Amino acid sequence: MPPATGGGLAESELRPRRGRCGPQAARAAGRDVAARAAARNPKRPARGSRRFETASRWALLALVTLLSFATRFHRLDEPPHICWDETHFGKMGSYYINRTFFFDVHPPLGKMLIGLAGYLSGYDGTFLFQKPGDKYEHHSYMGMRGFCAFLGSWLAPFAYLTVLDLSKSLSAALLTAALLTFDTGCLTLSQYILLDPILMFFIMAAMLSMVKYNSCADRPFSAPWWFWLSLTGVSLAGALGVKFVGLFVILQVGLNTIADLWYLFGDLSLSLVTMGKHLTARVLCLIVLPLALYTATFAVHFMVLSKSGPGDGFFSSAFQARLSGNNLHNASIPEHLAYGSVITVKNLQMAIGYLHSHRHLYPEGIGARQQQVTTYLHKDYNNLWIIKKHNTNSDPLDPSFPVEFVRHGDIIRLEHKETSRNLHSHYHEAPLTRKHYQVTGYGINGTGDSNDFWRIEVVNRKFGNRIKVLRSRIRLIHLVTGCVLGSSGKVLPKWGWEQLEVTCTPYLKETLNSIWNVEDHINPKLPNISLNVLQPSFPEILLESHMVMIWGNNGLKPKDNEFTSKPWHWPINYQGLRFSGVNDTDFRVYLLGNPVVWWLNLLSIALYLLSGSIIAVAMQRGTQVPAEVAGLSQVLLRGGGQVLLGWMLHYFPFFLMGRVLYFHHYFPAMLFSSMLTGILWDTLLRLCAWGLASWPLARGIHVAGILSLLLGTAYSFYLFHPLAYGMVGPLAQDPQSPMAGLRWLDSWEF
Repeated sequence: MPPATGGGLAESELRPRRGRCGPQAARAAGRDVAARAAARNPKRPARGSRRFETASRWALLALVTLLSFATRFHRLDEPPHICWDETHFGKMGSYYINRTFFFDVHPPLGKMLIGLAGYLSGYDGTFLFQKPGDKYEHHSYMGMRGFCAFLGSWLAPFAYLTVLDLSKSLSAALLTAALLTFDTGCLTLSQYILLDPILMFFIMAAMLSMVKYNSCADRPFSAPWWFWLSLTGVSLAGALGVKFVGLFVILQVGLNTIADLWYLFGDLSLSLVTMGKHLTARVLCLIVLPLALYTATFAVHFMVLSKSGPGDGFFSSAFQARLSGNNLHNASIPEHLAYGSVITVKNLQMAIGYLHSHRHLYPEGIGARQQQVTTYLHKDYNNLWIIKKHNTNSDPLDPSFPVEFVRHGDIIRLEHKETSRNLHSHYHEAPLTRKHYQVTGYGINGTGDSNDFWRIEVVNRKFGNRIKVLRSRIRLIHLVTGCVLGSSGKVLPKWGWEQLEVTCTPYLKETLNSIWNVEDHINPKLPNISLNVLQPSFPEILLESHMVMIWGNNGLKPKDNEFTSKPWHWPINYQGLRFSGVNDTDFRVYLLGNPVVWWLNLLSIALYLLSGSIIAVAMQRGTQVPAEVAGLSQVLLRGGGQVLLGWMLHYFPFFLMGRVLYFHHYFPAMLFSSMLTGILWDTLLRLCAWGLASWPLARGIHVAGILSLLLGTAYSFYLFHPLAYGMVGPLAQDPQSPMAGLRWLDSWEF
């Protein structure tokens, strides 16, 4: 049978090389295919042909890179106002410039890079980033947008090089690059101050580096092998340092490494010493190096953010003591708690906050209509309480009143300083948590009833011991009902100002939700001690910050009337996301994937599962096929399988997540589905050309197919590019709108 000629590549380019395309366990099959192909065609490509192919690769890479940068930087300054999540990440960049501590649910690397880009481009960190639509005016924002666009522009070249290495096909690599270059969704995400282009840059860099070091498997411990292996580790640290989604690409590299080591373990020609070297190299480059870099980003993060800011309340009192400007930094307060002291009481569970009350009442139908008691994450005068004896209203701060310390086991009252109501509980059910009791503020000028009495206990202490500020872990047991004061961590509705629910639980098992410490302590009758001794070590800070981030991620639930999406929406491009503008007079930007690209990707996944299953079954049954078909089949199974695994790892975990989800969470998976599309269609078209080799026009089937896909993708980008670059005028529902005929799904709201 004649060889496939549709793609213009030599047969030596079609057959897989040793260690080239992903899982190492398939190398033996690849060597067999290569041997059969060499027997059929012993002639090597001419030196001039090899030079031409190399020049073609570099020329197409330059073209892909130029197109990617041109599309990302075109009209980058529009609109000159905040769009969508720029309000968050631009503000966090400002915090780094101002060295102000803040809290975010993501690791710090992406925000640090945004802040650095702003600082180097002349932004002074004074813009408030209050809400979408606020104009930047004289503030320099192009440096931060330009940095994100720069990283987003590398996605197409990285995908081109990755697919080229997996498939050995220029046409597959070019098609993949075109899918990403002409996707309106990738373009939109790359043009704004967001974490997504930074995250996708590191994910694609890790994928490319992994494929490259796989291709050097026949030259272990050479300079290129070490370079790509180390760069893989650096990229993994970068991906995880931007978002925890980076764990998915870490898992992919881990699975590839396990398969690689398993193959080497089965190679009996390798000595145990050599195996030890292989294992050590991967541990150093793929575990130790990423962990060291990831930890270093947090060290820089804590070193730069040295001033007190809006994130203080999410962290422990000891953590706050290290922040300049915080009332605990270099502070001195009385060491032991005494009656009459004005205090704040902080929950030891991460990101629960301070015991808080305000003048608002619980609404009708929710327990007793008494004053609300909540927890609040920020410093506030409504967090202040006065600790008093349970059976007297005399003022302990009266100079004639002797100092009396609060001890473990004492019966106390907590009077809210601002409203003079006592901390109170009763048998009414809590507003959100069933079988827990409601906690309220009750009484007038400190006068209430016996339901205001609490027994204060220090965890793991004996009766009579004094209570130390900051250090003693205390519980408050309600004297009448026997329940323990705690916080469920649930967010109250708007009537509760979206603060956290406080309950009194009858289940007395000790949990962090029901353990508190006294933080602020004001009592002029007592001597003060310095709090510098409480500042935690770096490992303690690192551990606490991760606990707070994990809690924060789990606590991201959709708010009332907030737009969210579901994972099954994403691959079908069911609904986009409004970045800017609502009315026909607004400058409107709408995040939506190029439907031709996305639906082609979806079709490709289905076709790959079908064709890959057929090929795998045929190969397992020992079906004899020509060397050309065997080589193409290996490319499809190995290269396509590698990127299909990446798509699955970056998509399916979202079905298990309870946090709020948005459309943009799918874009890392979309990168892998686009690479699969490039490999699949190039391989299928080559197989068609090979199967129809006796037809007069068979030679052009592959070329015509690839050109059709490229032109279709480019034309669809021409039609939908106003979504990314912005549009003004009639809405798509208006027949006069130029976008009216392009609203192919009713769920598209552009």
